[in-house]
Amino acid sequence: MIKSALKLIRPNQWLKNVFVVMPMFFGGSLLDTQAIYAVVVTFFAFSFIASAVYCFNDIIDVKYDRRHPVKCHRPIASGAITLPQAYSLMALMIFLSLATLMLLKVNTWVVGGIILVYFVLNLAYCVWLKQQAIVDVCVVAFGFVLRLLAGGEATEVTLSKWLVLMTFLITLFMSFAKRRDDVIRMEETGEAPRKNTIRYNLTFINQAITITASVTLVCYIMYTISPEVTARAHTDYLYLTSGFVLLGLLRYIQLTVVDKRSGDPTKIMLRDRFTQVVAVLFALSFFIIIYL
Repeated sequence: MIKSALKLIRPNQWLKNVFVVMPMFFGGSLLDTQAIYAVVVTFFAFSFIASAVYCFNDIIDVKYDRRHPVKCHRPIASGAITLPQAYSLMALMIFLSLATLMLLKVNTWVVGGIILVYFVLNLAYCVWLKQQAIVDVCVVAFGFVLRLLAGGEATEVTLSKWLVLMTFLITLFMSFAKRRDDVIRMEETGEAPRKNTIRYNLTFINQAITITASVTLVCYIMYTISPEVTARAHTDYLYLTSGFVLLGLLRYIQLTVVDKRSGDPTKIMLRDRFTQVVAVLFALSFFIIIYL
């Protein structure tokens, strides 16, 4: 039961919520103990509410999941977790999110409001929005922007407009890459993994990936040379980290187009050594330029 419950709430997907750390890291507050406390609280508040969404998603999709070759092994679809148990677990995650949020000392209501918007938006996504092509990937990307905004409010860091745009674009890029995996599966099996998959094809997806990757890189470069950022960081050398962003994007495109491994972005981050090395080198170089 415990193993099935953990599988349902997907703690491995909590990695996505590290986006709440970005304002603190890019804003130069990484060594501030109060900011660290606020980010940890916000991270878990977001993680618990995300787990509640995962529960709701599997409840809504149970009939579809039972017919899916992979998703049929999900706890609810396989019968390991009953629907009443799933609803109870969802309620528990909501309670834990609220309880954790109460530990926040700054802008509690604002951060709570952002988390509420995320929750309501994702309920709508589970019920209807994920069936609408293009809208589905935009909703997913906006969810990461909400994480960024929550992290900014919790740490009282003013976000650069370029950072917000970059967050939306890079997660839009990864969402399109994930949809590419669905299109390939549809072409191989003749059955659409999602209802809206028929509104995508490889030509469209490849062009969308190229466009979003290109604009993401431009946004990052604009971020590193923007006057507000260079003034806050007291350095003009942030642009040097752009090479790592380019390498990361190219590697992700390689995994998507050549290796066809874009189905789960979290697994890529946890398993692909090249991506991990690039991410570490990027973070290290940024840290050295900003903090040393």
